[in-house]
Amino acid sequence: MTTNENVIMSGIKDKVIVITGASSGIGEATALLLAERGAKVVLGARRLDRLEALADRIANVGGEAAYAATDVRRRDDLSDLVKLACERFGKLDVLVNNAGIMPISPLDELRVEDWEAMIDINIKGVLYGIAAALPLFRKQGSGHFVNIASTAAYRIVPNMAVYAGTKFAVRAISEGLRQEAGDKLRVTIISPGSTRTNAAETMTNLEIKAKLEEYREFAMPPEAIARAIAFAIEQPAGVDVGELVVRPTAQG
Repeated sequence: MTTNENVIMSGIKDKVIVITGASSGIGEATALLLAERGAKVVLGARRLDRLEALADRIANVGGEAAYAATDVRRRDDLSDLVKLACERFGKLDVLVNNAGIMPISPLDELRVEDWEAMIDINIKGVLYGIAAALPLFRKQGSGHFVNIASTAAYRIVPNMAVYAGTKFAVRAISEGLRQEAGDKLRVTIISPGSTRTNAAETMTNLEIKAKLEEYREFAMPPEAIARAIAFAIEQPAGVDVGELVVRPTAQG
């Protein structure tokens, strides 16, 4: 089988896919993989310069990408990103709600601003994505939400109470959405374990930030999660991959 035939049979070619948090880490790796497999990707993140560079990389190897500065704390930004997909490519097949932050710390430190930021980005950002895409998916009679949770949504450990709470919420919202979606829409939860991303950049507790860096030794590359996302997307329309947990073999 030729490479072209592989791409055509993948179920990804020519799909229009919006990705939030696309400027680095899992979002960047996902954009590159899906574009390589023939998708038209629409990239959203706050760092416009990184989005521009990523879109150029994709275009330089024959892919198609559009992008817009997107802060998922702003509902209008998500609406505009979905509109961009429709204006540029005529439809939207998949929304990957990937944007998230992880400034973990003990509750005793009362880092309330960090708590609020995680709620705004990790939970409300997903809800704003759903609000932007769901009416369009209903109108089209098709669509796929891929929401990024975490293994923290399954196992609670010290210092991660609020972060885990936000990822529990993503799982609950996603499962509720799946049950309400009917037989035309698909909903997938992807829960990564320890992954080499820029999560440490959002850390405000320097001691925990240093400990988090130690885990990078066995953490997965973001491409591992990109492949899981691609697996869910490439399934036939009648197959809904409900949930995938992907973790390093060394993670307990």
